[in-house]
Amino acid sequence: MVIFGYRLPKKMTPMLDSKPLLYKSSTDFPPIKRAQLEVLQVNLGYLCNLSCTHCHVNAGPKRTELMDAGMVDTVIDVLRELNVKTLDLTGGAPEMNPEFRRLVIAARALGVKVIDRCNLTILIEPGYEDLADFLAEQHVSVVASLPCYTEDNVDSQRGKGVFESSIEGLQLLNKLGYGNPGSGLELDLVYNPGGAFLPPPQESLQADYKRELGEQYGIEFNGLLTITNMPISRFGSMLMSKGLFDEYMTLLRDNYSSANLAGVMCRNTLSVDWQGNVFDCDFNQMLLLPVLRDDIPVTLSQVLERSFEGHPVIVADHCFGCTAGQGSSCGGALN
Repeated sequence: MVIFGYRLPKKMTPMLDSKPLLYKSSTDFPPIKRAQLEVLQVNLGYLCNLSCTHCHVNAGPKRTELMDAGMVDTVIDVLRELNVKTLDLTGGAPEMNPEFRRLVIAARALGVKVIDRCNLTILIEPGYEDLADFLAEQHVSVVASLPCYTEDNVDSQRGKGVFESSIEGLQLLNKLGYGNPGSGLELDLVYNPGGAFLPPPQESLQADYKRELGEQYGIEFNGLLTITNMPISRFGSMLMSKGLFDEYMTLLRDNYSSANLAGVMCRNTLSVDWQGNVFDCDFNQMLLLPVLRDDIPVTLSQVLERSFEGHPVIVADHCFGCTAGQGSSCGGALN
């Protein structure tokens, strides 16, 4: 099968809401080569207490895919042997994986910076009441999804009552020192557009967030990360159902900026799925576009065997999402 311009191994068929999608069979996106590995982004599984419309991994309460203890051991080995600087934990809700805390403790003992991509509501779920304390004790950096500072917009994307729970989670983190100047506990928020449009300028939107959340709820945070919605998985399915897919791809193409190529996350980040398969980014992970060696998908254990610096990144039309406008990565805008 050919998807987004890349021919997949026969055993790997991308699925979107259990239905295969066909994309253009060629791409004119420019080639990219990997630089030195600095960030290991690990998806601990698709289990989540929420089902957000913009979620590009189709996570939810009924998902059962979780990284097991043996693969977590391999993650720890890679962190140790390759001197990885940052471990970026994603899901689903990564905290719902039973191995989450063991992995965090091991990574921090190695001096690795740990990022928890937290949906905030998990912090007040039954059984997770001590989670915020654990994150603070381990000095885990929290990157929290909050697609707007108004209740209606957040609940429309993430479900009724999610905004209220998110505010409660943020206030809990603030009490522990997160987002407070000089605390050393980093708290960044993530904005995703509520529809088929590009994020506004990150700096001005951050000012709006700080003003509204501060005045209304007394919330402090370090920075706002604006991330473009990718035309894949759940959001891609929505675009197709509304007949907006081609229009959105045109928007991304028309706003392409070559200046963003130097900062895209696929240059210094490897993305690992819950089974230990390796991808250039988590978007390629959702499309099942793996890193290849001799036309065979690479697994995490093989990353220990060779360097992938200079290795070509698998690119396709969805990559225009990371290079449109001000650019977008898991770390927010690129310029």
